[in-house]
Amino acid sequence: MRARPWPPSAAKAKACCAATYGSEVMAVLLGDSYHPGGLALTRRLADRLDLRAGERVLDVASGRGRTALTLAAEYAVDITGMDLSDANVALATDAAQSAGLADRVRFEVGDAERLPVDAGSFDAVVCECAFCTFPDKPTAAAELARVLRPGGRLGITDVTVNPDRLPPELTGLGAWIACIADARPVDEYVALLTDAGLQVTRTERHDTTIAAMIDQIEARLAVVRMTARARAEALGVDFARGPVVLAAARAAVADRVLGYALLTAVKPR
Repeated sequence: MRARPWPPSAAKAKACCAATYGSEVMAVLLGDSYHPGGLALTRRLADRLDLRAGERVLDVASGRGRTALTLAAEYAVDITGMDLSDANVALATDAAQSAGLADRVRFEVGDAERLPVDAGSFDAVVCECAFCTFPDKPTAAAELARVLRPGGRLGITDVTVNPDRLPPELTGLGAWIACIADARPVDEYVALLTDAGLQVTRTERHDTTIAAMIDQIEARLAVVRMTARARAEALGVDFARGPVVLAAARAAVADRVLGYALLTAVKPR
């Protein structure tokens, strides 16, 4: 298996993620929802978790709050968003106030590997397109399990890879698509959650959603080049290599080397 190309320290990896996904460049590249499948897949995840009005939900790596606000508005849950980026938390808090949802949605700065909440605090936890970026995945999985009450449910959507077949163009990517760097096969995610004491109840492949995101990035890259090139390059976007990287990613999806999955699990009573 190839060495995983994360930065040399966990602290640097986390700082990289926080800076990248808290930036305006990522908003331009990825739109309102920073994950494949957008809100349609978020709603599917919520339905698979059977979210009910009044339940307490934790959104880990909540970004700018799109998922949390959607779940609060459409499923009437009480939700806390946790994100490593101060900028994301500030923007998400403003969005909750503007939407009139501040009574049921709150956002806090927090690390997925050391969640600042009590054990057994939540009926459900969601984590979209972020578990793959956590440097210490066993610790993060244990934290997700810890904060669930007995019988609580976990829902994850995330990038999947076959690391032994990943083309070289996708092993040294800039920050704008770095979530590929430490993604795992579905069975490794299942093993991580199982080792944390959770019972995996469902896995679904949604590879077409990542193919659609590749198309979206390709279409928006030209906009970033014109409107925010300096900032994008500071974050690691290489405009010269962009077409090569996107072509490699598209081929990897077609070959089922790169994909996207939905997983649900439950904490035993």
